[in-house]
Amino acid sequence: MNIGILSRGPQLYSTHSLWEAGQRRGHFVYIVDHTQCQLLLENDQPMVYFEGRPLHYLKAIIPRIGASVTSQGAAVIRQFELMGLFTSTRSDALLQSRDKLFCLQRLTQAGIPIPRTLTISQPEYLSEMVEALGGFPVVIKLLESTHGVGVLLAENMTQATSILEVLMRLNQRVVIQEFIREAEGADIRAFVVAGEVVATMRRQARDGEFRSNLHRGASATPDELSPEETQIVKATVAAMGLDIAGVDLLRSSRGALVMEVNASPGLEGIETITGVDIAARIIKLVEKQVKGR
Repeated sequence: MNIGILSRGPQLYSTHSLWEAGQRRGHFVYIVDHTQCQLLLENDQPMVYFEGRPLHYLKAIIPRIGASVTSQGAAVIRQFELMGLFTSTRSDALLQSRDKLFCLQRLTQAGIPIPRTLTISQPEYLSEMVEALGGFPVVIKLLESTHGVGVLLAENMTQATSILEVLMRLNQRVVIQEFIREAEGADIRAFVVAGEVVATMRRQARDGEFRSNLHRGASATPDELSPEETQIVKATVAAMGLDIAGVDLLRSSRGALVMEVNASPGLEGIETITGVDIAARIIKLVEKQVKGR
């Protein structure tokens, strides 16, 4: 089978892992830089061109779309959808999961537990809003944040007001969330493929840091979900319409809370920590879906 990986570089761990897994299973795997594609819109035969050549030979794509080019990547995925190809991440699911506010609203609608979250447009009402969250400290997040960048902890009203004034002056969209103190700087990343949890790790923030991103020096160990947590994770990906996802949980005093849903989760950390060949699971998903068509 001819499989395309939408990625900006073969040197990236996740891209290379998927390329190797596809090769091992006897497929022809092509790396396509979605930022360098041209899209031909034609009623009878829409087409994606890359390096001047039509990609009519592909049977499926595996998108690896970075947050900085979400809209551009979604447009390329949508074009492949018009061509009738299977995509392991659909364009609408990518866009919806990348919009953090929409994602949290969708999860709330589905009855999935999340941290108390609010939006705010006028800092003068901050005191009342923080009280609704349960008081300080609170976490202030940019809606377009990734790898922990743009995620800030405010311990008091002075800090919160200063942070919000700066971000709003820069026309940044933000949300404010309750701080889950009992999580003790740890979260759980559950990796889902085809509706099943295939690997789980616990990430622990380094001393003096509350963000548990591996990019910020956090440590990680393999972990297992409880039956209740597994049910929450499966309900989350179903609500977001994702076949592949990383779901981040916080273990709170009132149970697991979904902190974030990642539609293009990295493989390096979790494959290394758990020893699970997640890339092979993704290739098998593609095989099954294309065969089913």
